[in-house]
Amino acid sequence: MGNCCSAQLSKAAFQKSGDLRCLSAISIYEYDKNGVYHTRSSISSEFRPPISVLDEPKPRGDLLRRYHLGEELGRGEFGVTRRCTDAATGEALACKSIAKQRLRSSVDVEDVRREVQIMRGLPEHPNVVRLRDVFEDHEAVHLVMEICEGGELFDQIVGRGHYTERAAATVMRTIMEVVQHCHTNGVIHRDLKPENFLFADSSETSPLKVIDFGLSVDFKPGSGEIFSEIVGSPYYMAPEILKRYYGQEVDIWSAGVILYILLCGVPPFWAETDEGIAKAIIRSVIDFEREPWPKISENAKDLVRCMLDPNPHTRFTAQKVLEHPWLQNTSTVPNIPLGEAVRSRLKQYSVMNKFKKKAMLVVTEHLPVEEIAAIKQMFHTMDTEQNGTLTLEALKKGLDLIGYRIQDLDVQMLMEAADIDGNGTVNCEEFVTVTVHLKRIDSEEHLPKAFNYFDKNQSGYIEIDELREAIGGLELSEQVILDIISDVDKDKDGRISYEEFEMMMKAGTDWRNGSRQYSRAMFNSLSHKMFKDGSLKEHT
Repeated sequence: MGNCCSAQLSKAAFQKSGDLRCLSAISIYEYDKNGVYHTRSSISSEFRPPISVLDEPKPRGDLLRRYHLGEELGRGEFGVTRRCTDAATGEALACKSIAKQRLRSSVDVEDVRREVQIMRGLPEHPNVVRLRDVFEDHEAVHLVMEICEGGELFDQIVGRGHYTERAAATVMRTIMEVVQHCHTNGVIHRDLKPENFLFADSSETSPLKVIDFGLSVDFKPGSGEIFSEIVGSPYYMAPEILKRYYGQEVDIWSAGVILYILLCGVPPFWAETDEGIAKAIIRSVIDFEREPWPKISENAKDLVRCMLDPNPHTRFTAQKVLEHPWLQNTSTVPNIPLGEAVRSRLKQYSVMNKFKKKAMLVVTEHLPVEEIAAIKQMFHTMDTEQNGTLTLEALKKGLDLIGYRIQDLDVQMLMEAADIDGNGTVNCEEFVTVTVHLKRIDSEEHLPKAFNYFDKNQSGYIEIDELREAIGGLELSEQVILDIISDVDKDKDGRISYEEFEMMMKAGTDWRNGSRQYSRAMFNSLSHKMFKDGSLKEHT
């Protein structure tokens, strides 16, 4: 449970770990074992983890005698991972400690038990991290396993923008060999995503390993066994998970989403809200029009279609994926770089609503001077005419002048994203805002100040007149302003609370992140809602 095995995990990957503050503003529901809905908060307040999580726990004293615990490698949703050394052999390993106090329901406890059981029972594979030992004390369950220090697959995607086709094919073959190994041995992973794959070391030939079986489940191959629990990470969930009627095919879908990301840098089904993500998954419309898809081979697109087939009965099996021509002949797959690393962040920014962009402008005003001084200097360097604005041509020349070699298409995307007021030019304020977004400067501590900017009468709510006044300079129609209120106003009381504002600002800004517990509760609630409004249909 949790992605904690890499020494190179970024701070951003853990920003939301265990943080359920945003749940206080909305109605989050979860099934108990009897199929009854409860709010997450009621489950959390009543549940107490058992004294012993495992059936035959080894005491922590044995852990400390056999292994020397070292530096912290990372923190995840359920605990911390430390470097450890085998006292007898000197072998470097990782110890993942799952804190019992972070197990907020019986479901979480069962996840830990099942993770240990599955990792112990799954035959060894070069691309599956090995579990060496398990211990338990009053505070935590401790898993000693192989250490993976080469970084996340996701870090590689972000570093390159995305992979070349040939590199993507090589990675996908490895992932699918892992999926086939799991399915052959009666395991559905249920949480395949780039951050659950780590490189063993930093060498060019380092093996890629799957590291997290916290949501995996056993099944009997060929039995047609069906599962109904909503699990996984939002962007990688197959549509049948939302329908609560699924089997091993969900892993193929998740791997297909990874493949799409490998090739273009962003997920195929993306939205600003959780409900938007769910609806995009159900629609299953794959965009092959935007860059860099016109440059990608038809074979690659065909495999993506076969893996993201919304019908699980006709979706490719792991064996069929591995037999596909694109994976059979990886040496003939094109090896041409497909674009710039900034594209994914620009795409995210370009779909923000106007209110959110305006709020980001306010946030930047409260950032420390030193954090934005260099960005402003960059703008003034590019503004050769010293008129306070940049046209598209000026932006192109300016980026070239300061040594940023960006393709024309990406410059156009940058221009469209930054031009908040839509006047065809970018001023310094707009340029700083989009650059702050691209740099991922942490601005969460400044959100209250931004909220107060809109909440003129300090009522604790942003009302429609306040919103109209604050963003009136953007020349938005009355209907657009009403749509903004409707989208952000989750409890439908006609105004925006701080919690709703915070949710809007945090939603969608980094599609990698998201609490496992939050995702499970949110998508249970969404599934229930979508059945009621007809977006989903009961399985027949």
